[in-house]
Amino acid sequence: MALNKAKVFTISSVKGGVGKTTTLLNLAGIYSRMNKKVLIVDLDLYCGDVASTLNITGARDIYNMYEDLNNNKFTYFEDYLVNYNEFISILPSPKDPRFARKINNKVLDLILYKASMKFDIILIDTNHILTDINLFAFDYSDKILYVINNDSMNLKNMKSFVSILNEMGKTNYKIILNEAREKGRNYYNKYDIKNIINKNVNYIIPESFYIKNIDKYVIQGKILMLEDNIYKKYKKASNIFNMIAKDLLIESNGDLDE
Repeated sequence: MALNKAKVFTISSVKGGVGKTTTLLNLAGIYSRMNKKVLIVDLDLYCGDVASTLNITGARDIYNMYEDLNNNKFTYFEDYLVNYNEFISILPSPKDPRFARKINNKVLDLILYKASMKFDIILIDTNHILTDINLFAFDYSDKILYVINNDSMNLKNMKSFVSILNEMGKTNYKIILNEAREKGRNYYNKYDIKNIINKNVNYIIPESFYIKNIDKYVIQGKILMLEDNIYKKYKKASNIFNMIAKDLLIESNGDLDE
């Protein structure tokens, strides 16, 4: 029998503040609803906030793994993970950003190797800088998702990045337009955006998913797509996240165990 090998999806952006991490967490929530075992690797090494967003404190992190590897103290991969629920686990970014530069491709290679046989899905959260470790994550990924918003500077940055991806021969990426981040900022339509960035927008998170009291859920460390009242009330957004999650699996030859 063939061993299970996780599908790796990296979520990135070309600018901060576009809802990248929230999008990643909502996808994790959808996969959790599908009973898929998910590992979130917070590779936003300098200012990663997955753990703090989910109210996770005191957990070991990716830097602890690096230290233990260098000092021959590494034992079990699971020792560095924290569980959010039955299906979602997190490997947090360093608590101290001064340690970020020590995390290298060797550490990430070990993480992905160990995780690939234990999880169905690996979701990697990155920052918007083209570092060596981010490029390594892109190379390892089955699919890359770029989250953008309806902002002139963001779209210009995405246009430049599309050119870079083309030069690198990267075709395994999709673009998500997040219209729910800031209500009423839809300056460009989908056709305009395509012409600006020279690439199709694959998915749109609708403006109707703007949640006025979202701070309540953030303070409680909730994943929106795991909150039944949110999931049912914002059905259009829920359908989009379900579509993205299933498309990623289908296009990377994952199986959908219903």
